[in-house]
Amino acid sequence: MAESPYPPLPLPPGITESYLPSHDLTYHVLSAGQRNKPLVLLLHGFPELAFSWRKIMPAIAADGYHVVAYDQRGYGRTTGWDTREFSSVDLNTFTFTRLVRDVVILANALGYKEVACVVGHDFGAVAASIVVLMSHPFKGIPSVPFNTVADPKPQPENQNVHEALAELPEPRKHYKWYYSSNPAAGEMDNPKEDLHDFLRGYFFLKSADWKGNDPKPLKAWEATELAKLPYYYVMPLKASMRESVKLSMADEDQATVSKLSSRWLNDDDLDVYVQEFGRNGFQGGLNWYRIATDPKNMKDVELFAGRKIDIPSLFISGKQDWGTYQEPGIIEKMSEVCTQFRGAKLLDGAGHWVQQEQPEQVIGLITKFLKEVKVDSISH
Repeated sequence: MAESPYPPLPLPPGITESYLPSHDLTYHVLSAGQRNKPLVLLLHGFPELAFSWRKIMPAIAADGYHVVAYDQRGYGRTTGWDTREFSSVDLNTFTFTRLVRDVVILANALGYKEVACVVGHDFGAVAASIVVLMSHPFKGIPSVPFNTVADPKPQPENQNVHEALAELPEPRKHYKWYYSSNPAAGEMDNPKEDLHDFLRGYFFLKSADWKGNDPKPLKAWEATELAKLPYYYVMPLKASMRESVKLSMADEDQATVSKLSSRWLNDDDLDVYVQEFGRNGFQGGLNWYRIATDPKNMKDVELFAGRKIDIPSLFISGKQDWGTYQEPGIIEKMSEVCTQFRGAKLLDGAGHWVQQEQPEQVIGLITKFLKEVKVDSISH
């Protein structure tokens, strides 16, 4: 393990910080538990870090596991990824198969040929596979045209929901496509002196503390339905993400926001995100969205067309997380695309940042899941 070129993070007892060089990335790694125990890997989302798992790592390790979280490609203190700006970066280095490859390389570098479980939160759930998925449902692998020799049907044209959003009485746009645009990173990066306020608002608005979060299933992927989502998901058409957050935070009392947020993300912990994104900017993380929103960049995933998750899987999210419903029907579909699905657990008192807002409940669900999977494997 290499030495740290950065100041140590404010970590709870039982978690160590290190750097692991590979033939590709140099991974910034947080670890808990003994290295000879079964491996549990934790994959963070956006805009997060390995640090986001700090509250649950020691307890899972105490249950007999070596628990490892790392800053993913494009984030934090992991290095070796393409740091160039929007117009210059090689997006081939951010494809979904590349993210999965990162997991495989790390597990091998740690000395493991298999893992006990991969837990993914938000965009980390896209790369997770042995599986606890958090705050980002799995909708299955995109299909490819089937039996076109015998039945050459034309491919249906998708409704342009983005044009429809822009034509609403209150014009809107979807955040994933904004995040994929050229201006997004610069608008989120600057001004750096206001980054603390922006991230405080962003984390607050997507948490259970914001009274505007009362999620309900949407009827369809249509503009009038998507417009029910808050501004942090379906933004005002002419606004940046910073401006969208500011609009939603306009009527919030800052003292109350700080008091509520400090229960699960105090200012010292928030400063870790401010420092890391202040140093790196957001483009590395936003490159993931550029892959997801452009079909040309998703062709590598067609390798897995028709495949399902055929291992035990569990979905955990907050009851106050709109992310569960932003694509209609996905939760219901999970029992079809996950053949050993153990159900969806929605935790009250949590929004999008479920493992930070309700760590004890998440720990209980993950350790119970791991015990059940172990018993099932022994009985078979």
